[in-house]
Amino acid sequence: MKKLPIGIQTFKKIIDGDYLYIDKTQDIYELITNNSYVFLSRPRRFGKSLLVSTIKEIFEGNKKLFKGLYIYDKWDWEDRYPVIKIDFYGDLRSPQSLEKNILHFLKQNQKNLDVECDDINEYDTCFKELIEKSYEKYQKPVVILIDEYDKAILDNLDQMEVAHQNREILRAFYSIIKGSDRYIKFVFLTGVSKFSKASIFSGLNMLEDISLTPKFGNICGYTQNDIETTFEPYLKGVDLERLKAWYNGYNFLKDRVYNPFNILLFIKNEYKFKNYWFKTGTPNFLIQLFKQNDYNLAEFENLEVSEEILDSFEIEDISLETVMFQSGYLTIKEIEEIGDNYFYYLSFPNIEVKKSFNDYILSNYFVKKNQKAKVQISLYKQIAKSDLDGLEQTLKSLFASIAYNNFTNNYIENYEGFYASVFYAYFAGAGFDKIIAEDVTNGGRVDLSVFIDDKVYIFELKVNQSGALEQIREKKYFEKYIADYSEIYIIGVEFDSQSRNVVRYEWEKISPKI
Repeated sequence: MKKLPIGIQTFKKIIDGDYLYIDKTQDIYELITNNSYVFLSRPRRFGKSLLVSTIKEIFEGNKKLFKGLYIYDKWDWEDRYPVIKIDFYGDLRSPQSLEKNILHFLKQNQKNLDVECDDINEYDTCFKELIEKSYEKYQKPVVILIDEYDKAILDNLDQMEVAHQNREILRAFYSIIKGSDRYIKFVFLTGVSKFSKASIFSGLNMLEDISLTPKFGNICGYTQNDIETTFEPYLKGVDLERLKAWYNGYNFLKDRVYNPFNILLFIKNEYKFKNYWFKTGTPNFLIQLFKQNDYNLAEFENLEVSEEILDSFEIEDISLETVMFQSGYLTIKEIEEIGDNYFYYLSFPNIEVKKSFNDYILSNYFVKKNQKAKVQISLYKQIAKSDLDGLEQTLKSLFASIAYNNFTNNYIENYEGFYASVFYAYFAGAGFDKIIAEDVTNGGRVDLSVFIDDKVYIFELKVNQSGALEQIREKKYFEKYIADYSEIYIIGVEFDSQSRNVVRYEWEKISPKI
């Protein structure tokens, strides 16, 4: 078997080193033969840099690297083009460091293309010179590849003044592309977010966004077919359905795909189900956005949004839902068409993201980390053993441990959202393979359903109200599970906003024969 390309983002290194490569060149061929100015948004560590590196080798005519791949006998390898490739990485936490990085990238490209800027200290004029002189030297239009075009902004959403300053630098830099059309063959930009064209690209309105174009939905990521064929020798004995539940689920309107980073690390770590992608870096500004809007975490299980919210945005008006979608914490669950309008239902893509995101919110907002872990261990054990009397004490301890200011500062008008968020986050982060918030039944929506083995637990939550258990009984939320589960438990949990804790807890076991 070929070696796994863990952490390798350079196409030439993968091929020369005989590492495993999932052939994306059919999609790339379609992309570069039928488009001129293209933008692609994908979450981090999704293969964007490898995609950019592969495109570079194609335009530079390095045919031998593509032997055995789809594009090998389709592309005119004698028709070579000068390529300017810019990767935004490193320290971008100040305008000075951004300008320094841009000048460094331009210097690298001057060396690679054997051209020299007259003005090497002004990034915009040097970029313009680099394009024009490359065109003149090679008598071919230039290919421009920019990876992580938005990193200098996203890295600074916790310091908005720097984010604004970096945006202006990038606006000036990218505006050079617009004025250089006659010298350009192809432009490709990748990033995580979709900032509006007016904000960043200063009139580069010919840039086509293919992020949710179905025919390019699989251009990054591994498909289920890849897992069952190419990766089959690497996954001997693995429960592929569980693997799918943990790591598959990203929807870019073609096949649902896996983040490559997860699969490669899962194999390297001898099939341990862990949060490989999530722990590589969750931005702190997500917590700030969450605090500002007092979201009910359970709503992210089935969040209904308009098409507008999936589109570009300005840094002055950032929507948490948009950022979570573009960053990969939410994905498209289904699409509803009504007349000429499309409505999207977003949800967590898989167990890894659902579990890890809720754990992250708990640890950084609701409770102390040492308290969280202790409670979640108790929750899991009690649900596994059907110890529902013990569960009552665990829940009371859980809410008693939450700092008072978390109740008063952020949820004064929304006690129900606060309790539902904490309750949901604890269960979602505890490690259950399946939990459903707002689960739809004939009688209405179940607040929370937790599944383990052949058991299902149905929770109804109420704040400053009574009748939680009675509501489950009357609306028969449990009926949809009777045929498939041998044990069904219904639990009513009632909270009081004055005491800030559970004041009534009742449960009942439902006979499957009902």
